[in-house]
Amino acid sequence: MDLAGTAAAAGEQTGVIWTLRESSDLNANLIRFEVGGGVGEHINGEVDVIFVGVSGTGSVLTNGEESSLSAGTLVLVRKGTRRSTLALSEGFSYLTVHLRRGPLQIEPEAR
Repeated sequence: MDLAGTAAAAGEQTGVIWTLRESSDLNANLIRFEVGGGVGEHINGEVDVIFVGVSGTGSVLTNGEESSLSAGTLVLVRKGTRRSTLALSEGFSYLTVHLRRGPLQIEPEAR
């Protein structure tokens, strides 16, 4: 699968733009945001999550520590960790992979 091509073809669509449906064991989601967008702070107590940068630049904040995420970089976030993401450039996209636990639901940020 061409992750970067899928992200580029998404235009201005944000949030989850692709989900792996072929595995009963793994969840994988391609997520895209414009600059300033992202997933608000939350705690996932269920599974470890791998974040892989696909395009653009952004950050993953885990328990107050910031990690850069860009094409080809990987960040592991352990279960029970407080985390959030933030797009620092237009067209920031990343892949998340974790054991299946149900569909990913990204709620709008409170403003």
